[in-house]
Amino acid sequence: MKAVRFHAYGGVDVLRVDDVARPVPGPGQVLVEVRAAGIQPGEVMIREGARHGRWPATFPSGQGSDLAGVVVQAGPEVRGFAVGDEVLGFTHDRASHAEYVAVDDVRLTPRPTGLPWDVAGSLYVAGTTAYATVFTVDPGPADTVVVSGAAGGVGSLAVQLARRRGATVIGLASAPNHAWLSGHGVIPVAYGDGVADRIRQAADGKVDAFIDTVGDGYVDLAVELGVRPERIDTIRDWPAAARVGARTAGEGAAACAVVVGELARLAARGELEVTIARTYPLERVRDAFRELERGHTHGKIVLRP
Repeated sequence: MKAVRFHAYGGVDVLRVDDVARPVPGPGQVLVEVRAAGIQPGEVMIREGARHGRWPATFPSGQGSDLAGVVVQAGPEVRGFAVGDEVLGFTHDRASHAEYVAVDDVRLTPRPTGLPWDVAGSLYVAGTTAYATVFTVDPGPADTVVVSGAAGGVGSLAVQLARRRGATVIGLASAPNHAWLSGHGVIPVAYGDGVADRIRQAADGKVDAFIDTVGDGYVDLAVELGVRPERIDTIRDWPAAARVGARTAGEGAAACAVVVGELARLAARGELEVTIARTYPLERVRDAFRELERGHTHGKIVLRP
């Protein structure tokens, strides 16, 4: 089968699509024929070696967590799934950017009727991260919450989940994404010089919570705006969070099939929009990551094995 591999740390040019043996599902696992698999900024940092101390790679390394596909083989002791089932979920084995992947049954949930494959295959990392950030800062109808990177893969879901709680949401994004934010009940604000004043004006001077999906000084901005550290959550700037006492809940805090299933059902009912920016065949994985690394992508980039 075909699978993405890299044999050393580096830029996109180290990515290869290799011929490898098809995995055999073990106890409690199923083999999934992958129909769609999202790509993530965190995979860039792992591949470049920037997270070696926390998430080291063993070479040759695969990559990919998000997945959606069809069960084609079941190992012993599998519960709840059978050959032919359509599923979505995740793997922690850096293996979903491939034609087939062996997945623990507890990391899968049924694909709801009508949920597009590309959406199903890109829900796990962005969706559970957004879910965790919103849960952590706990916005309610009386709150104003700011989200940086509000049109990105995580941010675009976080703003919607915060709005579902009744909060007033201010989304920091570039001008081309303001119409999308407004259409989802979010107050758009341009980032860059003077952003603190623009946020204060949009918020009538009161900001209660801050979700940072970007890093780059936004934790300090939240403190400047008067947000209590326990209601600041960042998925990027861990040193700043440690310095001021902010939270760092992200994907791992909600990494379970129950949350993925809840998000999938919301998306299938049209109550959560998961924007697909672009899809690429597996063979063009380098092009997919080049687009991701340019930044400013609205929504998810998906591989189709």
